[in-house]
Amino acid sequence: MSKFEMLLSADMMVPDPDAMTDLLVSKLGIHSHPKWRQAFDNHPYIAHFLRVQKSLAIAPTRIEPQVHLDRPNPGDPLFHDHLKGLERFQGRHRPMLTHSVVLVAWREKMEALIERLHDRKLRFRLAQRTPEMPFDRLWLGVTPEDLAYDPSVDGGLCIEFIPLEPTQMPAEVFDVPPPRVANPAPGELLRVTARGFLVRDLDFTIGKLRDNLDWEPEQVDTLPGEGYRRARMGFTIGHSAALDIVEPTRWDSPAGLYLNSWGPGPYFIRLGAFDLAAKADQLKEQGIAFQWVPESDAVGGGPLIRIDPRELDGQIFEIEGLAA
Repeated sequence: MSKFEMLLSADMMVPDPDAMTDLLVSKLGIHSHPKWRQAFDNHPYIAHFLRVQKSLAIAPTRIEPQVHLDRPNPGDPLFHDHLKGLERFQGRHRPMLTHSVVLVAWREKMEALIERLHDRKLRFRLAQRTPEMPFDRLWLGVTPEDLAYDPSVDGGLCIEFIPLEPTQMPAEVFDVPPPRVANPAPGELLRVTARGFLVRDLDFTIGKLRDNLDWEPEQVDTLPGEGYRRARMGFTIGHSAALDIVEPTRWDSPAGLYLNSWGPGPYFIRLGAFDLAAKADQLKEQGIAFQWVPESDAVGGGPLIRIDPRELDGQIFEIEGLAA
């Protein structure tokens, strides 16, 4: 059974990633830096790789607001059409869109996956290597000659793989137990704990991941309080954010209403904070609207903060409590 290394980022396609970065920094306390803003002439996009902690060893999964610009794309001439195919699958008016769920694997593991896809004649695409990105990037569910995304390979998750080596993760990220924040302040954000992704048929998605990627969930739960079933996909880096695949069990639960209003695709980004009550107090002082959920089975029965999506231009963020 395969287990990949980490979820690189919780991404969001937005009209203005610079403005979204300012919102996330000012309202949630996420960290930005000019060096974490990525923009290449031959790859016309703007992306911020924001951090919950400045140390990637402590918080390896980043938050990635990005936009792809309507300019010639010599680095990957197919990508504009690729994005249009993903947009058609997700729904162009959906408030939350993904350019891909970016998974990271050791190069050898990624090459073995490509071999598996090739041997089975499954749909995938490789971007050409460029001076800016001299490594393979693999997308599932599309081919160079047919860029209409098809969920038959990854069950609707819009997955992209990149090799671990170019991410330049610090060696300490592999420590067991992982590095921790020393003496966190009350309300301090510690890491991204989960990225939620809505699907219509959880069994279909699990089956595709099992058959085509040899990837099994760590656990599958029914959460009556949330009104959904969840398959939690884990990684070899244990403090990477989990990928939570969510199928609503009730049409009128928050997840059910979202799915039936907007369709499948990215859902919540969940952060972990030390002293959740202190984080709630900070949000109140800032005048940021949120819901305090006293007991949520999504986080083992503990409390949960749900930020009002209107605070973040429609993006859904949650915060759970974590120990130091």
